[in-house]
Amino acid sequence: MRFVDEFRDPEMACALARQIARLVEPHRHYQFMEVCGGHAHTIYKHSIEDYLAPNLTLVHGPGCPVCVIPMGRVDDAVHIAEQPEVILTSFGDMMRVPGGRGSFLDAAARGADIRMVYSPLDALKVARQNPDKQVVFMAIGFETTAPSTALTVLQAAQEGVRNFSIFCNHVIILPAIKAILDSPDLRLEGFIGPGHVSTVIGCRPYEFIPRDFRKPVVLAGFEPLDILQAISMLLSQLAAGRCEVENQYTRVVPWDGNRKALQVIHEVMELRPYFEWRGLGFISHSALKVRDTFGDFDAERRFAVPGVRVTDPKACQCGEVLKGVLKPWECKACGTACTPETPIGTCMVSSEGACAAYYNYGRFTRERVREVDDPPGLVLLKTQFGGTRIMDMLVGDPLPRIC
Repeated sequence: MRFVDEFRDPEMACALARQIARLVEPHRHYQFMEVCGGHAHTIYKHSIEDYLAPNLTLVHGPGCPVCVIPMGRVDDAVHIAEQPEVILTSFGDMMRVPGGRGSFLDAAARGADIRMVYSPLDALKVARQNPDKQVVFMAIGFETTAPSTALTVLQAAQEGVRNFSIFCNHVIILPAIKAILDSPDLRLEGFIGPGHVSTVIGCRPYEFIPRDFRKPVVLAGFEPLDILQAISMLLSQLAAGRCEVENQYTRVVPWDGNRKALQVIHEVMELRPYFEWRGLGFISHSALKVRDTFGDFDAERRFAVPGVRVTDPKACQCGEVLKGVLKPWECKACGTACTPETPIGTCMVSSEGACAAYYNYGRFTRERVREVDDPPGLVLLKTQFGGTRIMDMLVGDPLPRIC
């Protein structure tokens, strides 16, 4: 395949859906977790769940980097931004994430100099243009974005840009998956592995999941056919009694990862003893910090960050959504008190957040009810607001809605 449209072909989607239907055992319930927030958006946007059997459920995981940042880290960043002669730079997703003292936009309204950038190199450019000020980059993301942050630190060190530093919030995906597997709250049959992270770390690091927890993993791309094929591959493993790591996203993900990217991360950063994740609590060795060698570029040392801890609002259930315990619509605040315009939690803010995906694409579909006898094949889809809408669909046949 060469073009995006080929990965959204309705006929091929229908063929995959029929294959999935043949692999599903009627009296068995399947629950797969898509780890990455990008997968959640594809699932909602293209109505992937309408192609699946009613006893096959997809739940969301902690793969949205903005969503897992706790409120205390937002407050720490605001503390840095409010220091004299400081410019805080951040990706756009972080600008509206609520902390205990409001968001970055709220802090900017109070007078802090907080600017949106598209990359850490943009932040370094701001530092060059403002030599009389300290420029801090709010570094977030999984292993996907950590290499660009590390390379920017190396560039700053090479150029001698001493008014640049990073507030490092890079996290590691595998400890979070292990924390979910260790949790008694959720029963999973397998994982749709994150494609973007895997372009850096490869496939091998996931091998502990089938080895130690007996759960299959399929690393998947982000188009509708990628997701459907990954589900089919997971079901094929279960049907054959296999349990292993498979790579559906072979056009992008190398089995051994990107060694140069991993090397530059290792050169600049090291594991923290522990780090707080929103909804998951403190997880050991689950995040990165700047090595002592590059301590001059570490904002946490330069500004003596207080390390604030803030309890999430009672109305916010982002933690349960990130763990896959709740679907977004099961949160009472979703779509009412909590919207992208007035977010209570991070899952509604980020472009990869499950709640934002549901709000934008899935508000009119909820749990499907297929136990309808008259007329046969009628499917009722519950809406967010308690009503239903009707779709005519032959039992076992998919909806041609992939476009």
